[in-house]
Amino acid sequence: MPSRRHEPGAGSDLEASSVLKLGDFQQTPTLTLSEARLILNAVVEKRRELAPNGRIQETETLTKTQDYLDMFARFKDKENVEAAERILTSYAGQLDFFERSQLGSLLPDEAEEAKALIPSLQSKISDGDLQQLLDELQKLRLNG
Repeated sequence: MPSRRHEPGAGSDLEASSVLKLGDFQQTPTLTLSEARLILNAVVEKRRELAPNGRIQETETLTKTQDYLDMFARFKDKENVEAAERILTSYAGQLDFFERSQLGSLLPDEAEEAKALIPSLQSKISDGDLQQLLDELQKLRLNG
């Protein structure tokens, strides 16, 4: 009998508010939209290479997911995705995986905006340090 993954119900204690309560997922590595785009495109390209005629069946879900990631991924090329990940990882001691991936995906301009969008940042990082992180990411995005 196949095992089923536990699905949190409506009354679940999981939440991403001022205190992250992600249960079993608390220490699970997460991806930015840019990283997800890079991985998905690499998988699709590999499947095309392996397909006998160079074509794969592209489902509506795949196409919509690629379109979404193309539109909302903040970093498009591999070098900038990797550089953004290095910047975010340098704050690993202060920020959880979830917070880092949210910052890299949302890429807010100001620390105040980041803390409004990701409330758990309030007590974890100073506005000055957060602004420095955001400025580094914005500079990378603008130069890429």
